[in-house]
Amino acid sequence: MAKLPSIQELVQSSLPRFPGATLEGTGWMRTKPAFTPGSYCYPAKLDTMKGLGMPNPHEWAPENEDWNLPQGWEKIIYKALEDRLKKYRSLQLFMDICVRCGACADKCHFFLGTGDPKNMPVLRAELLRSVYRKDFTLAGKLLGKVGGSRALDPEIIKEWFAYFYQCTECRRCSLFCPYGIDTAEITMIARELLHEVGLGIHWIMDPVSNCNRTGNHLGIQPHAFKEIVEFLCEDIEAVTGINITPPFNEKGHEVLFITPSGDVFAEPGIFTFMGYLMLFHEIGLDYTLSTYASEGGNFGLFTSSEMMKKINAKMYAEAERLGSKWILGGECGHMWRVIHQYMDTMNGPTPKHMTTPVSPITGTVFSHAASTKMVHIAEFTADLIKHDKLNLKPERNDDKIVTFHDSCNPARAMGLLEEPREVLRAVCNNFVEMPENTIREQTFCCGSGSGLNTDEIMELRMRAGLPRGNALRYVQQKNGVNTMACICAIDRATLPPLADYWAPGVTVTGLHELVANALVMKGEMPRTMDLRQEDLEYPDDVPEDDDNGDAQGEE
Repeated sequence: MAKLPSIQELVQSSLPRFPGATLEGTGWMRTKPAFTPGSYCYPAKLDTMKGLGMPNPHEWAPENEDWNLPQGWEKIIYKALEDRLKKYRSLQLFMDICVRCGACADKCHFFLGTGDPKNMPVLRAELLRSVYRKDFTLAGKLLGKVGGSRALDPEIIKEWFAYFYQCTECRRCSLFCPYGIDTAEITMIARELLHEVGLGIHWIMDPVSNCNRTGNHLGIQPHAFKEIVEFLCEDIEAVTGINITPPFNEKGHEVLFITPSGDVFAEPGIFTFMGYLMLFHEIGLDYTLSTYASEGGNFGLFTSSEMMKKINAKMYAEAERLGSKWILGGECGHMWRVIHQYMDTMNGPTPKHMTTPVSPITGTVFSHAASTKMVHIAEFTADLIKHDKLNLKPERNDDKIVTFHDSCNPARAMGLLEEPREVLRAVCNNFVEMPENTIREQTFCCGSGSGLNTDEIMELRMRAGLPRGNALRYVQQKNGVNTMACICAIDRATLPPLADYWAPGVTVTGLHELVANALVMKGEMPRTMDLRQEDLEYPDDVPEDDDNGDAQGEE
């Protein structure tokens, strides 16, 4: 990973640099992308593409002049675009109705962080729209470049790769579009077209391959998954004195719990997973984990609609195998966008035995999940708190001044805005909002979603993270914020380096890590540590008998 520029250098170099607009000059149609180390994601491995049955797999490298495109690649792209225009009415609309008003232009974190005009959503979409216009509209065929159309050539393919992988599909631009154009779906289609000619990136295709083989993106084998969870239970016991033995692959439980595999693999996600286990133990939830559907995230969203459908289906196949009535899902982003926006039309009805989720603790019917049979852990816990079902001690989190990052997909794709805040206010005494135009529906992306959370583009990630980093830095300096909570596994992986760069000293946490810190469990020993086994600033009172007993034992 190359050395990052200073904040001052990065901000200075992010100022917009607009090329000349004349056809004879260096307008955007003639400005080629530059592939320099650190500016692009590594290509997918040949064996991975072959193993997944992806079309036209071949060796290539972004920095090479010749990308070894398959013979007849122009017809492949043309046919693939034609097929998708017929299949998705929305794509046809998105191609036709944009008036290039520019309402979306300054809403993209990549444009704000790079200053590159082609990262304005309106112009990024134009990279595809101009080709569509040439081959699929009469005006484009007659007027050519004057009408804003372009004929396909290898440089356009390179341009697509450069810029459609500088989009995290966060959909913030769509929020401001007066016509409701979903630029994220344009990015999704463009990536599908690139896959048709064998062009994919390692950090997306490898997780997809792992999920196909082992049931999760990280390639964790079933026995290893179980062992990792058991190690986390040992850590819980060290903090609370309570032994938890979660069930695995057991049939007949009411609830199947599925969360992103990142939550069982690395910090800080593991502390969130420990929080889930502690909560379920405390309320006596009738649930099971699966070592086969051990992934809630769906990298198929960044690959193709067919791959998205396949990965989504495995969760419901496992619920059917185990006889679970409904699914409780962990803190994830793209997992929930797929569930709420695409599942009904992609996968159809859920298994017949599954029912509309009902909380066995409060009796609340989650009627909005009648179709998906799936409830987000944040709304489940918020309901428990609303009905006073948890004994909470928020002062255990008093060393933290907490702000909340609305993860793009739960916020904009689900409308999950109030529930996480209700939970945070119940488990933390010190909660601060970031500026109004950077949260809730208008939240800024972490800058590394949609498969871009890879180290080789760290500078690009920090540039894309400028708006979120700036908002975090603001509340750090104004309010002393030292903790940022979120409800997305990718965020838990990508926000720590962003915080270290833009607001050093801020720690990133999942929502349920904070819940678990505050949760007073029946039979627990006095807490002196949080889940990270760091000393509590205000530890629980230790009974005098225990002190005396320890002293007598030492004598």
